[in-house]
Amino acid sequence: MPESTGADVEERTTRDPAPAVSRSLKILGILAAAAGPLTLTEIATALGLAKSSTMNLCLALEEGSMIQRVPTGYQLGRRNAELGGAYAAQFNQIREFYSVCEASPVLRHEVVQVAMLDDHDALYLARHEGSRTVRFGTPLGSRIHAAFSATGNALLMMLDDAQVTEIMANQVPFPRTSPHGVKDLPELLGRLAVARERGWTLDPGEGMQGLVGVAVPLEAWAPGDPQLALGVAIQEARATKEHVHRVASALLEAARLLTNPLGATARK
Repeated sequence: MPESTGADVEERTTRDPAPAVSRSLKILGILAAAAGPLTLTEIATALGLAKSSTMNLCLALEEGSMIQRVPTGYQLGRRNAELGGAYAAQFNQIREFYSVCEASPVLRHEVVQVAMLDDHDALYLARHEGSRTVRFGTPLGSRIHAAFSATGNALLMMLDDAQVTEIMANQVPFPRTSPHGVKDLPELLGRLAVARERGWTLDPGEGMQGLVGVAVPLEAWAPGDPQLALGVAIQEARATKEHVHRVASALLEAARLLTNPLGATARK
């Protein structure tokens, strides 16, 4: 049997083992990023495929309820919500998160969210709506640049400066959405240093105007679980210094209740 050459090995490692699956995933990503439904032609153009091939992929995804047809084209289907909920529910801390919030005299009234770090973004996985009639916050499945939100900063503060620098290396200068947002890596590292000393992070309205964010880190419950963060979005008019500190203290207590005591013992 002839020996494999370097070119053969490279071809095997670069060749897509399942092109149909990869293209189907790209369709889901394209629809997720779109502002509204897309036509078959728009999807085919984005994929660089013929309409006939794109149609076959769309039919399979539609059959599985991953996408759905509407009068103006295609959009994501309900199965994505089911899978997203199932992903979050497999983590013990998220299953317990809602009852911990309801038992808190402070958090039961607030919009409390759980996020994980995905590349340089905070990805929002769960949300406790609170008892207030006016509700704000980030929709589930949304991403916000970790440099620009309290929850994102709480995720970053669990890392050392070298890890944060590596994650943010291709993000400098930061794509600021507010003139008051963190402008560069040294400023971000300075904020994280203050947050580590204090135990919680503060977003004075940079992530979303009109809202003040407070967040704390939450260590992974078990090996293989993601590190999470708990954050609260407070209307600016309610965000007095006293209330911000009350919320921060309540979040720290919630994080304590949601931290695996055996894991804490093992880390000592």
